[in-house]
Amino acid sequence: MSQNVTPVVRYLGGETGHRSFFGGTHSRTRIALLALFMISGLILTPLIGWPGLAIAVGGCGLTFLVTARTHRGSIMDRHRKRARWKHRTRTGTTRYQPFDVAAWDQAEQALTDATHTRGTTSKETAAAARQTLAALRANPDGADGMGWLQCGRGEPGIAWHAPAGERSYLSVTFSVTGQLRGIESATVMAQAAEGWGLFLAGRAVPSVLADTVQTTTRILPADSALQEFWVLNSLDDSVPPDAIRSYEDVLRLTGEDAMVQRHYITVSWPITSTFTDTAAKYGPDRDGWRNLMRTEIAATVRGLTEARMGQVEPLTARQLGAVMLHQQNPSRPIDFVADVHPTRLGEASRDEFSAHVVAGQNPTTGAPTEWWHRTAAVRAEAVATGPRTPLWVLDLLIGRDIQVIRSVSFHLRLVPAMEAKIAARQDLVRDTAERMSRVQAGKFDTDDTVVAMTAAQRRRDDLTAGTHHHGANWVGYITISTPTRDELSQASRRLEDVCATSLGVDRLDWQDSYQAAASGTTWPIGRGLATPTTGMSAHLYRKLAGRTEKDALT
Repeated sequence: MSQNVTPVVRYLGGETGHRSFFGGTHSRTRIALLALFMISGLILTPLIGWPGLAIAVGGCGLTFLVTARTHRGSIMDRHRKRARWKHRTRTGTTRYQPFDVAAWDQAEQALTDATHTRGTTSKETAAAARQTLAALRANPDGADGMGWLQCGRGEPGIAWHAPAGERSYLSVTFSVTGQLRGIESATVMAQAAEGWGLFLAGRAVPSVLADTVQTTTRILPADSALQEFWVLNSLDDSVPPDAIRSYEDVLRLTGEDAMVQRHYITVSWPITSTFTDTAAKYGPDRDGWRNLMRTEIAATVRGLTEARMGQVEPLTARQLGAVMLHQQNPSRPIDFVADVHPTRLGEASRDEFSAHVVAGQNPTTGAPTEWWHRTAAVRAEAVATGPRTPLWVLDLLIGRDIQVIRSVSFHLRLVPAMEAKIAARQDLVRDTAERMSRVQAGKFDTDDTVVAMTAAQRRRDDLTAGTHHHGANWVGYITISTPTRDELSQASRRLEDVCATSLGVDRLDWQDSYQAAASGTTWPIGRGLATPTTGMSAHLYRKLAGRTEKDALT
């Protein structure tokens, strides 16, 4: 006797941040400009009269105009991208070349010689030398400031990140085989979703050191190397040649236009005072950090296993490096670690305004290759609010409408229930007040206000005491890779169509003008979320909690 199981449904989309003083989820730039013009009006109006008021009103109107969101972004966003691209082109950071001491010394000597001579030729030589020096960097832009706490053979690789202008953190990447295989029942799907939710909720507790989880799925063509290797070692010498050719045809036909998925989960631990205090109890200096991380890694493996993620294995530093090099140069097999060194994680590349172009080699044939990459962000504000099942991105992962190599990554920053509950309550109060003020003024209520208030109400209900739910901020990134520029343009349009029709994504935010750095958001290293900002109440709560006691066991 079968039992009907209601599929797991959750509501996503519509919200990208908490409500501002002016209501809604305005950008910080808009809020800052509006505040500036209002203060200016208050100061200038008593001094110069109506011109001061006109300046304030005109400035506010201009601010709303240049920050208005469209399907191509705002005027200010487009201006910012153009300014960034001009600056990068002028400084030479649109190119990347793995750091080499000999090349650095040669470029530095050329710059020194050019500065001591006069003439047009010397100026051109000096400019070329400066751009060469700018291109020589230790890490590619997508992994800026990345090093290692642990990178030995046969042990989990612990990456140490210190990106410019952001907080430092440690990250470990785990390879998983996934929750669902083939056709599964609704019961299995519900259990899988519940298990993943429990894993995330367990890492949102304030006492847990990890606070960010990244899921990465790499979609690439099928590789029959393992089957061919098995045949090579298992084939009977007496097998007829026709049978061998028949098996070759089977491998060719099954691999034609077929795409496979490789799944990775990256967990990040911010290096805070709480982390260092806890690590000090496990040993002195960096030894304490490594001992603490061994405990954290083991706990994460147990959590992912209990979440039904299949076979879970932490990647070594060389394995993670192989994945990153493959994502830059898909001609490399994703598991090829023979020539990988953890300190050299980048391929020579250059940037165009809308593409990250990597020049490399095919390690099997030695032939030169060139791959064009483009990355887009999927933000909550661009996702139509509505019910979704755990399989809502299935068309993006296995759909036949996008037959290109791609990486799909979602970043989740976990928020403790108390902080998330305070934010949801404040948002609901402000949305309700805005709706009431519109009704009392005799204005029609806007759909945006209703959607925002409904989302805030849903968040508050989910965070009711006793539910063991926590909050999360999320963003998604998609990187597509093709061998040519024209194919990249066509793939970009197909990706936009699939996201609009199947995922309910109204607009993809293409990360143009800094595509090289954007590529790192889909590498399994925990890049892509801005440094978190906490509200006054959450900040006060953390200050009241203080630091761990020196003599305490935990």
